[in-house]
Amino acid sequence: MEKKDTPLVSVVMGSDSDLAIMQEATDVLNAFGIPHEVYLTSAHRAPERTAAFAQKAGGRGVRVIIAGAGAAAHLAGVIASQTLLPVIGVPVEATSLGGLDALLATVQMPGGIPVATMAIGKAGAKNAALMAVSILSLGNKELSEKLLAYRSNMAREVELKHDKLLNSLNICPKSSL
Repeated sequence: MEKKDTPLVSVVMGSDSDLAIMQEATDVLNAFGIPHEVYLTSAHRAPERTAAFAQKAGGRGVRVIIAGAGAAAHLAGVIASQTLLPVIGVPVEATSLGGLDALLATVQMPGGIPVATMAIGKAGAKNAALMAVSILSLGNKELSEKLLAYRSNMAREVELKHDKLLNSLNICPKSSL
């Protein structure tokens, strides 16, 4: 049985400047009560550190790795090559190319070493954490129920915003759909 404080998700960054983006992932993990850790390493500047992290993560109880990096953005792929854990890549906008370079570097993995790739930036970091929640919920009914409640709440918010919009336009919110 896992200790309560054993991190189930590792949020890995290629640079400390990525924290502003990757904070979105840790916020979601906190909201779901998922123990996680934050780790800084670089596929290019510290390849041995990166490989050691990836090789040892599963043995420490980690079940999913979220890797955010910008520019050449090989971090997620290098980590995926060193572990059997699911790796979710988050392209970070770090160059004049607006994150497109990071997206292409993350999504273009050769066949055989998969990396699930999210959108560029904060939305991608948020969705990476939600994907991790979804993966972890496969074996956890309580977490599955939290995820269902989260999605139901989003749907309710859309309905409330719809009614508010129609009210602001002085249109009856009771449309027949």
